[in-house]
Amino acid sequence: MANGRGPDDGAGTGKRGHRSPVQTAFYWLTIAVIWVAIFGVAFIGFMAIDLPDISKLDSPDRQPSITYLDRSGALIAVRGGSQASAPVKIEDLPDYVPLAFVAIEDRRFFTHPGFDPVGISRALLSNLSKKKGANLAGGSTITQQLARNLFLSANQNVKRKVQELMIAVWLEHKYTKKEILEMYLNRVYFGAGAYGIEAASQRYFNKDAKDLRVGEAAMLAGLMKAPNSYSPLSDQERAGRRAMIVLNEMVQSKVITTEQRDEAIAKPISVSKTLASAHAQYFIDWLDKDIRSLIDPKNTEDLIVETTLDLPIQTDAERAVQTIMARDARKGVQQAAVVSVDGEGRIRAMIGGVSYADSQFNRATDAHRQTGSSFKPFVYLTAMEKGYQPTTPVVDEPYSIGDYSPENYTKRYMGLIDLQTALANSINTVAVRLANDIGRDNVAATAHRLGLTARINTDPAMALGTSEATPLEMAQAYIPFSNGGIRATVHGVIRIRTATGKVMYQYRDPGEDGGRVRVINNPALSNMNQMLRGVMAHGSGASANIPGYDIGGKTGTTSDYRDAWFDGFTGGFVTIVWVGRDDNTVMKGKVTGANTPAAIWKAYMTSALKRIQVSAIPEGPPPSELTPVAEDALRDLLGTQADAVAASQSAADTGQGPPPIVTMQPIPNPEEKKKDSVDDLFSEAQKKNQ
Repeated sequence: MANGRGPDDGAGTGKRGHRSPVQTAFYWLTIAVIWVAIFGVAFIGFMAIDLPDISKLDSPDRQPSITYLDRSGALIAVRGGSQASAPVKIEDLPDYVPLAFVAIEDRRFFTHPGFDPVGISRALLSNLSKKKGANLAGGSTITQQLARNLFLSANQNVKRKVQELMIAVWLEHKYTKKEILEMYLNRVYFGAGAYGIEAASQRYFNKDAKDLRVGEAAMLAGLMKAPNSYSPLSDQERAGRRAMIVLNEMVQSKVITTEQRDEAIAKPISVSKTLASAHAQYFIDWLDKDIRSLIDPKNTEDLIVETTLDLPIQTDAERAVQTIMARDARKGVQQAAVVSVDGEGRIRAMIGGVSYADSQFNRATDAHRQTGSSFKPFVYLTAMEKGYQPTTPVVDEPYSIGDYSPENYTKRYMGLIDLQTALANSINTVAVRLANDIGRDNVAATAHRLGLTARINTDPAMALGTSEATPLEMAQAYIPFSNGGIRATVHGVIRIRTATGKVMYQYRDPGEDGGRVRVINNPALSNMNQMLRGVMAHGSGASANIPGYDIGGKTGTTSDYRDAWFDGFTGGFVTIVWVGRDDNTVMKGKVTGANTPAAIWKAYMTSALKRIQVSAIPEGPPPSELTPVAEDALRDLLGTQADAVAASQSAADTGQGPPPIVTMQPIPNPEEKKKDSVDDLFSEAQKKNQ
């Protein structure tokens, strides 16, 4: 053969050109593995592009933690930082404390490599069977939760989950199981502003973590699923049921015996309501967002913020809100807000809603609602400054400005009366006419001068409070009535210092450099306080009057019963109460400022006035010789009816003065009690700070 090939060469070449099925499968499997590896490396590389630097865990570059204290030095909250509570050593805790978290959160913690394939698979199967919109199961291990707490956001997405797994594996490689569990306990969030088990133990039980009992440990471990939902501050029954689940898991994991579980169930879990006040968190939230802007941004030390809040008074406010709101729930009242400030503008109590666990929206600082008749004092003050008197005669009768015709709440008219009677009975027709006569722009200027910062409309109905304001703004604007006519800026921080004592910030009132700013002079101030006392003594605020105290105030109700207010004060102490609904719908029970808000105000102030050093409402400076408008000009405006009540003027001038003042000491006699309560201790400290 010329080409030298045998007869079988073609066939042999053909066999070598075709692979067997096994060889083909192996070939494509190899290609697939290579491409999976390539894509896997690329995927991990992509996920690691913005991965945080996890090599500095032992010395993390973090924002400082912030410890908030009340005005007497009592703990309110610890916020911020990667470790916002004093760290505890795991060996200092009873065994059942850390193991309670293992039992309920990650039973295979001591055997998995950072992630739990069994738990992830179970979570995936569970999620596939859930309806759209239902909460999904997580399957995260304690190590993954630690990774998320230390380095990642809480956003639910694939990238964050992959990064979480990567960091969890790294943590397991670098640290022992004991070290991981210890870091977890010291960094996890327990709700109510408490980070770390030590802060949580102090927050909820007013004790060190090393002294936690079995039931208390189970309750804290139960918070991990949803700190706000299972908080014993908001729902004791639900928190107790969750603690029972944890106790049963502890028995199954052989952390405790059945006898220990039964003993824990038999012992009631006592939560420290004063120290663990959920509603004080509205106040802390309000401060927390701005604290770091007040100090050197380069600061890395943990901070201590001395606030103006008074925890015993705060507790009184919480108790009053809970009691009255539960009583009046059938009236369709949904939410409430309370703000108390002293004559220097220091916030002593703040309630931003009925339940912080249910809603963190702060209605005391952020809810702009129509003020209703609680705006009327600004109208009457403007009139007093133009020469009107409490005894100036007016006529309550149908009245119109263009197409606008105000109506009284009672739908009736009183006829010939004087201004103090009109304010005491919250007569709408008189207020609208008065504002129109003295100038609505002038009324708006008065309100702004006293401290109201909101925009004020000047439509014909402005005297009836059609403009919106927050309870905090109204508190600031009422301060001058309570402290002799001096304007003050509301504030919640006294001082910020480091743990080593370095002062980083000290509050200074904006008016200090130029002297205290007087915004109301006499006789206008004394006239106004005389009339506002009358509101409490025999007017629309009579239901909130507290005998024996010098008190002034004003009710407020908006059209269709959407908002109801009670704004009251004594010497150097103002409290504003608002109630309504978040959706701004009508309260079906025709709630007015004279019922639900007044009841909250009275219940709260009856207790609070016993804790503070009460004084009479200051009379203010001597009368000014510069009186703007003469009484004769006013008579010309109001018509001949003025002469008909001249006798009432002289009679009122010789009437009784303000009620007698009773000065209440803030602390009861300790000898009357066998054992001081927590409230007593707070009050003792507060008394020293008066």
